[in-house]
Amino acid sequence: MSKPGQLVLVALRKMIASGELAAGARLMEIPTAELFGVSRMPVRMAFRTLEQEGLLVRFGGRGFQVRSVSADDIAGAVEVRGVLEGLAARQTAERGLSQQARETLQRCLYEGDQLFAKGFVTEEDLEAYHDLNMRFHQVIVEGSHNPAIADALARNDHLPFASVTALAVDRHDMAREYRRFNYAHMQHHSVFDALVNGQGARAEAIMREHANATLRYAETFGAATTDARMKVILPAS
Repeated sequence: MSKPGQLVLVALRKMIASGELAAGARLMEIPTAELFGVSRMPVRMAFRTLEQEGLLVRFGGRGFQVRSVSADDIAGAVEVRGVLEGLAARQTAERGLSQQARETLQRCLYEGDQLFAKGFVTEEDLEAYHDLNMRFHQVIVEGSHNPAIADALARNDHLPFASVTALAVDRHDMAREYRRFNYAHMQHHSVFDALVNGQGARAEAIMREHANATLRYAETFGAATTDARMKVILPAS
């Protein structure tokens, strides 16, 4: 996806997460493109991604509508992802990491260390983290050599905020964003240690916590908002 498309995607995702775009709100390409000062193509791509993530549904063949989602819906989907990725981590640890997989994970850790070493993050840093985070998780799932896990995750990813790719970033509190993303990155270090040492049960437990911790970020780091939906829609793992 292009950078304008990614910016629109992240912004709309956060607007849905915060309730600024409430359930039932209608979105059309042209007004949305004008709102963000972009062409229609980035908006179209963002809409399609949000539809795949289960946040938007088509409305009347001419636009989209924000899907009604409960906190329980999100919690359930994230919990399922944790179970599936935990299983993948256990099986990967038991099979042993290939040299290529090990090097890819180490590269992800190094890139993350570089991002967080300065003590703060920018929006560009979090875009970079988004990409390395996807690679990290993908290597673990592939390392399990269990295609059923990948298939199940693909189905679960169509539920709202269940996908590892769904990042909601609060641009108004980047200090808190630094803390929660750095915390997620430290969990990456822990699961890598478990993987390289063949500790299947430990790797599974860390990955399950890694997913489920996304439901507690706002409470853990003292989010300014008391909106219940915002407390559960802050995926960073």
